[in-house]
Amino acid sequence: MIFQMHPSEVPADRFEIYRFAGFPPKVLPPQNICNLAEECMNQLRPCLRPNLVYETFQKSDLEPIISCSKNLSANLEGCTRVVMFAATIGAQVDSVIRTTQKIDAAKAGMLQATGAMFIESFVDVFNRMISSQYDGSTKPRFSPGFGDAPLDLQKHFFNLLPCSKIGLSLMDTLIMAPEKSVTAFIGIL
Repeated sequence: MIFQMHPSEVPADRFEIYRFAGFPPKVLPPQNICNLAEECMNQLRPCLRPNLVYETFQKSDLEPIISCSKNLSANLEGCTRVVMFAATIGAQVDSVIRTTQKIDAAKAGMLQATGAMFIESFVDVFNRMISSQYDGSTKPRFSPGFGDAPLDLQKHFFNLLPCSKIGLSLMDTLIMAPEKSVTAFIGIL
């Protein structure tokens, strides 16, 4: 199934931008940094194309995938079903960042942080939607590359989900394109 949002609906969290940019959590950076973050949010928001594909599987059908990671297995302990999803905020964000890198490294870094905030905000909305559908009986999402979960788990998302429908591809390096994309499991108790 596909889940989409209008760019204006994706929540913006300035403190998350600051955190992704390397500032301590919940600490307001200098005004020039705040102004740059605001500028980057305003520049990227019209570029957002928040799209996500997902499917719900019986956990037992995914055991060969899940069992390759002790951390993932522990996260999904007690679950009967698992949602697998792949999400992106679109290729235009990558393009803006690449163009800016050539002329303003500091702004490009803040655009990276802003893009990271937007993809995380988008998947947080989806995560809350799934949690509410199951009366809060879900586990925190868990992504390939986290803990001992190998990055090559990405291949399973691309084999099981129609990722190309949202313009998402997996490179030989196991990095996704567009870059501001996320894959994850959400366990359902």
